[in-house]
Amino acid sequence: MPENAKFATVAEAEKFMLGGNATVTLVSVKTGNRYTYKLKAGINPDDEIFFVSLLGGPDNEADFRYLGRIAKDHFWPGRKTPRPGDIGPDAPSSKAFAWAWNALQRMYGDEPIPGQLEIWHEGRCGRCNRKLTVPASIKSGFGPECLKLECV
Repeated sequence: MPENAKFATVAEAEKFMLGGNATVTLVSVKTGNRYTYKLKAGINPDDEIFFVSLLGGPDNEADFRYLGRIAKDHFWPGRKTPRPGDIGPDAPSSKAFAWAWNALQRMYGDEPIPGQLEIWHEGRCGRCNRKLTVPASIKSGFGPECLKLECV
């Protein structure tokens, strides 16, 4: 990935992750483990609920499996009634996302992302999921039209 696809601050990462249609890869600097997640806004944007899925297979577009949800800035792993294929709360990928999300929630805006964590985007807009081609858009994670919208 190009260097500018990696987020530097908490504000950048959170803004992208809660854009409504974001795909991020979290990398542990210590272990080199990485997991790719998709965060999608719920049907009613006023509810501020985001569903989190984990990339769990070779198809980067279709092999996402339910991991949990973010509501009121809190990550809730799993479901009350798990479905076949769901990722359980004890899975390393679930623990990794929970740790990263909780770390971001304890920090403020322009603080750098913790040194043991890297957060990358895949070069697609965090709101509309279109491919980003302008260097400034790749850096921010949002295309120029989506960046103009008030909610981003």
